[in-house]
Amino acid sequence: MKTIRLTVAEALAKYLAAQKIEIDGRVEQLFGCAFAIFGHGNVTCFGQQLKNIEDKIPTWRGQNEQSMATAAIAYAKANQRRRIGIATSSIGPGATNMVTAAGIAHTNRLPVLLISGDSYASRLPDPVLQQPENFYDPSITCNDAFKPLTRYWDRIVSPSQLMQTLPQAIDTMLDPETCGPAFIGLPQDVQGFAYDYPEVFFEEKVHRIRRPEPELADLEDAKAVLLNAKKPLIVSGGGVHYSLATDELAEFASKHNIPVVETIAGRATMLQDNPLNAGPIGVTGSDSANYMAAEADVVLAIGTRLQDFTTGSWSVFRNEDMKLIAMNVARFDAIKHRAVPVKCDARQGMRKLSVLLEGWSASSDWSNMAKVKADEWKQLVHKRTHPKQGDLLPGMSSYAEVIGKLNKAMQPGDTVLTAAGGLPAELAMNWQNYQIGKFDIEFGFSCMGYEIAGGWGAKIANPDHDVITLVGDGSYLIQNSDIYSSVLTGHKMIVVVCDNAGFAVINKLQTNTGNESFNNLLEDCRRPDGEVARVDFAKHAEAQGAISEKLASIDEFDAAFQRAKEADRTYVIVVDIDPVSPATWSKCDCWWEVGLPEVTRDDDTAAVVAQWEEGRSNQRRGV
Repeated sequence: MKTIRLTVAEALAKYLAAQKIEIDGRVEQLFGCAFAIFGHGNVTCFGQQLKNIEDKIPTWRGQNEQSMATAAIAYAKANQRRRIGIATSSIGPGATNMVTAAGIAHTNRLPVLLISGDSYASRLPDPVLQQPENFYDPSITCNDAFKPLTRYWDRIVSPSQLMQTLPQAIDTMLDPETCGPAFIGLPQDVQGFAYDYPEVFFEEKVHRIRRPEPELADLEDAKAVLLNAKKPLIVSGGGVHYSLATDELAEFASKHNIPVVETIAGRATMLQDNPLNAGPIGVTGSDSANYMAAEADVVLAIGTRLQDFTTGSWSVFRNEDMKLIAMNVARFDAIKHRAVPVKCDARQGMRKLSVLLEGWSASSDWSNMAKVKADEWKQLVHKRTHPKQGDLLPGMSSYAEVIGKLNKAMQPGDTVLTAAGGLPAELAMNWQNYQIGKFDIEFGFSCMGYEIAGGWGAKIANPDHDVITLVGDGSYLIQNSDIYSSVLTGHKMIVVVCDNAGFAVINKLQTNTGNESFNNLLEDCRRPDGEVARVDFAKHAEAQGAISEKLASIDEFDAAFQRAKEADRTYVIVVDIDPVSPATWSKCDCWWEVGLPEVTRDDDTAAVVAQWEEGRSNQRRGV
């Protein structure tokens, strides 16, 4: 067998560059981009090898390890998990900065390859710079923190390990059931160790995403449940996007006349004008979808892990006799809550179940009710996005008003993206799906700071269309440096900063639960007396190289957005949002479990706790 002598860093880069994927008949690089911040833990060996493969895998420089790993995650999501981004850091704080990003990817079942430097395997120079020593186990380093937040984890202490671990890591990320982040730790000395690798190890490998077929017995079980349904309902999750099954969803729902509701990850799996689309479900959903959920006697959950914002902490399904069918590629999600499991790819599952259900469809009375309720929700959305004069504080807007403007201004191919604070709920509740996909709310981990970094990654994945990022002032202050990254690398995006002078959505939760405003809005924080210090976000963005403007009123939004579309680089639009007026916040009739005190000290809190406990009466107890 022919061999080639390479260092670990050379072999790693060479192997990654040889990995391809077939997408719609085209063969492309599996790893479409890398994000890197170099330090003494990765620059001398692996960093140089990234340069040597940049014709195949371009490397972009981030400003923070968390944000660049987040950008890689958004890149994978925008590619429907068919292409993967790499993020590499040095040891110590560079590595731990990426732990939060690993949490995002793990929670949302998204692939990202995290490669971090590590302490010397020889331990001869211990303790090295940025090495926090563990007093009881010298084998533990910062990188062990990734173990609970990755689907695959390894530390390379011998060059030969690469031949076993790299195929496993890649297959883990590409398998729909195990999809998630993979981590590889590279001790600084081991990166430079040489080994005689077999040349065949570096041959081009073309990957394809598996489509696990359903078991006939599982389909028969699901069929038996559906045939007895009077009010069936489909809950469409993110897995419908990732299995490229949106056409099958529309066809399945139409053929069997079953209304559809969408989770946050499943938003834009069906166009809004489809009469069977009853809207978004759950805490951040619509009264229409939640009404249908409350009435449903059979729920077919497709490609969703049924997170508590979807289920209203398991209070939205109010029919005590409701039966749950879970069609999911992951066993872990398919068997939840005593569901009838159909473990398979969503597209294949719907196709085969539809054949078994030939000739059966739900009643027109039930599907007509979905349209009636959805039309009522759409009218409510129109009212929210067109508030009356006097509803809001002078010169200020609401999230819904901004979203309504943006919804009309978006062009085919554009992506809208947000993550944390008040915006995910407002976007999920009020968005109208005029195109399939192109919609990203990172709300599984609800990570503040995802928005701008995610916009950068999504733009790399969609270079020919605009990515519009909605971000609150709180998330902006947590992580904004990828405005500069986007300018530096030439990846223009449009950033809409909604400034409500604090963490207003948490303030709302605080006050709605009988508490006093404290430490969330800027005016309620400990500070010197006098005028509240405010950030000039337009100037801040301009200092990072973006074009920016602050709107005097929402009436200026349309013209500003058009200027942003025509701009040659990242453009930031700042809008003041009313943090306190009732019209600021969209609402739907849905209960959500929050931690409230069992013992209360005042009548206001006691009343809120009593009301919350009353809502608990609809909660399903673990089944």
